[in-house]
Amino acid sequence: MTELHVDHVSKRFGDTLVLDDIEFSVPSGSFVVIVGPSGCGKTTLLRSLAGLEGIDTGAIRIAGRDVTELEPSERNVAMVFQNYALYPTKTVYENMAYGLRLRHTPRSEIDRRVKSAAGRLQIEHLLARRPSQLSGGQRQRVAMGRAIVREPSLFLFDEPLSNLDAALRNELRVEIKRLQRSLDVTTVYVTHDQHEAMTLADILVVMRGGRIEQMGSPKAIYDRPMTRFAASFLGTPPMSFVPASLHGGRLSFDGGFALVVAAGGGAPHAPRDVDVGFRPEDLSISERASAGTLPARVDLVEEMGATRILHLTTSLGAFMANVPAEGAPPGAEVHLGLQGTRLGIFDRTSGLRVEPDGATARPTARQAA
Repeated sequence: MTELHVDHVSKRFGDTLVLDDIEFSVPSGSFVVIVGPSGCGKTTLLRSLAGLEGIDTGAIRIAGRDVTELEPSERNVAMVFQNYALYPTKTVYENMAYGLRLRHTPRSEIDRRVKSAAGRLQIEHLLARRPSQLSGGQRQRVAMGRAIVREPSLFLFDEPLSNLDAALRNELRVEIKRLQRSLDVTTVYVTHDQHEAMTLADILVVMRGGRIEQMGSPKAIYDRPMTRFAASFLGTPPMSFVPASLHGGRLSFDGGFALVVAAGGGAPHAPRDVDVGFRPEDLSISERASAGTLPARVDLVEEMGATRILHLTTSLGAFMANVPAEGAPPGAEVHLGLQGTRLGIFDRTSGLRVEPDGATARPTARQAA
C-alpha cells in the first residue's frame, strides 16, 4: 500500500517557483528524508504535506485519502518543529495532552497515550515540569511525544535536531530511528545535514531549485548519483571533480593522462566533454608510480583518528583522499591511485550521469516499491 503520494505538486510565492512539479510515492512505514541546500524547497514541501501551505497545482494523498483541500487538523498528520513550539506555561503532561483534549478524547485515553509516549521517550520523570525547566534535548523529546500521542498516519519532522549540540544530535537521531521503526508510521524528515540524511533514511530525496534531483536509497544515490549535483552534495569530504574527454571508453585528461573505463572501447560516439568525480575513500596513495597513478603533493593533512584526509595537488587539479591514519605527512611527494576507482562521469553541459561507454544514464524512478 502506498502511504504517501505527491502528484505533480507546484507552488509559487509571487513570481518565484518554489516547488516545480514534485512527484513521488512511498510505501507505508517508510522513513523518507528530504535533503538539499537552503532555498531548495524542502521545508515548503513539508509544510504543504502538513497543510500549512496551500499548493497551486497537483494533489497530495495520505493513507489513500486525498487531503489536498483539507485543513491541517483534518489530515491526521503530526509535525515536530525545529523550535519545539511548546506552551511555556503548561507542564510536559499538559503539552502532550493538549491536542487530544481539543479533539475531546476521553480523559482515560489521554492519560494512557501520554504515559505510553513518555515511557517510549524516557521522560516519565519530567511530566510535571515546564519547558523552562528542561534541556534542549528534553524539550525535543516532549515535542516528539506530543506528536506520538496523536497516533497519526504521517509524521513530519522539520530539522528537529539543528538546535542541539553534536553529541545530543547523535543520541536523538538514533532514538528517532528506533522510535519510527517501533511505531511503523510513515515519516518525512527534512534536514540540511547530509549525515543525518544518510543515516536515517530508508528513502532519500535530494532536492535542488524546487525539483527532485534524485530519489532512492541512500546507498544507491551515494554509489550511483545520477547528476553532478547529487554526486557533489552527498559525501564528506565531497567528491573531487576533474574535466576530461570521454571517447571510445577512454577518459583523456589534460597533460596526456588517461584512464580506460569501458572494456572493448565502448559504443561508437563523438568525444564528449565530461566532469569526472572521485570519492575520497576510493583513492589510494603509494610511494611508487604504477599504471593509473598520478604524481601528487600532500599540501594539508586533516587527522580524523582512524583515518586522515589528505589535500593533494596534482597536474589535474586538487584532490582529497581519505586514507589510513599512517598516510603520508604534509609535503610528501606521493602517487595517487585513480585506475579502478569507483568514479562518476557527468556531462559537462547537462550535468547528467554518463555511462563509461558514452551513453547517458537513465534517471532513477520516483516510486519506491
